Amino acid sequence: MNFFAQQDFDQLEAEREHAYSLNIEDIDPSDRRLYQENVFPPYLERLRNESPVNYHSRSRVGPFWSVTRYEDIRKIDVNHRQFSSEPSITFVDSEGSTTNNFISMDKPKHDVQRKAVAPVTGPRNLAELEPLIRERAVMIIDELPDKEEFNWVERVSVDLTTQMLATLFDFPFAERSKLTRWSDVTTASADSGIVKSPEARLSELDECFAYFSNIWNERAKNPVGNDLISMLLRNDSTRDMPEEEFYGNLLLLIVGGNDTTRNSISGGLLALNRFQDQFQRLKEDHTLIERLVPEVIRWQTPVIYQRRTAMEDVQFQGQWIREGDRVVMWYISGNQDCTIFDDPQVLDLDRQNIRSHLSFGFGIHRCMGNRLAEMQLKIIWQELLKRVDDIEICGRVARNRSNLIRGYNEIPVVIKRK
Repeated sequence: MNFFAQQDFDQLEAEREHAYSLNIEDIDPSDRRLYQENVFPPYLERLRNESPVNYHSRSRVGPFWSVTRYEDIRKIDVNHRQFSSEPSITFVDSEGSTTNNFISMDKPKHDVQRKAVAPVTGPRNLAELEPLIRERAVMIIDELPDKEEFNWVERVSVDLTTQMLATLFDFPFAERSKLTRWSDVTTASADSGIVKSPEARLSELDECFAYFSNIWNERAKNPVGNDLISMLLRNDSTRDMPEEEFYGNLLLLIVGGNDTTRNSISGGLLALNRFQDQFQRLKEDHTLIERLVPEVIRWQTPVIYQRRTAMEDVQFQGQWIREGDRVVMWYISGNQDCTIFDDPQVLDLDRQNIRSHLSFGFGIHRCMGNRLAEMQLKIIWQELLKRVDDIEICGRVARNRSNLIRGYNEIPVVIKRK
């Protein structure tokens, strides 16, 4: 195991004692520290084993129910009649235009708005995007320094996904870094260090909305492109949607098209550095990349949770959930449920149920861009393994302070070319 990966592992083991010393009602899986320091597993493990549907009455984000077992999460995720995505899929009930989007809607409005942009990740468009993704991946890899330290997150994960996001929006390529910044700001909490204050956050988002309003107005004159904005303009159901719905959907597409994929690229590198035997197998047999991709997405779980709201009083797994209660599905816990996945903390390319992870969700809200995400992951590892003999983490990993997106700010690495 890489030295820095070993440090992570040692810290996790030290945290386990604390997790098991607490009263169960004092465990708060919404605590952002758990994910920034990567010490969440023992806390979620206790909830799965001792109180899989648990009411948290003293959380800093207010009261909510935690659902931590795989099968229970699936049941909630597909039960759209009793568990609603409205008014929000996060702990925050309303931030105006930042939460008013189709993933926070129920049928029929959800289906109509999602259908408007779904073709951008459909089979035909993916087939056209594949050679472009490969060309850009090769360019990124060829520009990486050999045997010199650099930040993997910035030079590989962010660069590739931001380039593709700019393509999906037909956004000015020279200004594509704005998309990364707006994505980070959208999911930033007050103590994340990304923004100075809630007011500063809203000010940056206003800049985003103004920029895209100009793009919308310009393309409305002739919306013939295959970009996301033109697709919204061509659809009768989204052409005249309220301004706050446009802004909400815009932020959803920016974050969905960027954060999750880039953090899975980074998470894959961490996993392979920790489980060197699997990395060696991958170097010797590149066909295993087809198995690496879904296993990394499970191991990483880029979206930590989603929330639903109970539409009526419901008895679920022996607990009475009351109408209006917030119910949180911890995808990251379900993906580590040992009744479903053997040795879930391990990256295992031989895993039997390797595509059964929860990371893309289920039901009407299943991730629209899952195939595009998988394609980007597959291509970056295919092209890396053709050109690079080894990738070693050479410093401490800096993670996001977030309980929603499991992400990374910095992974110092050194590569050795073939």
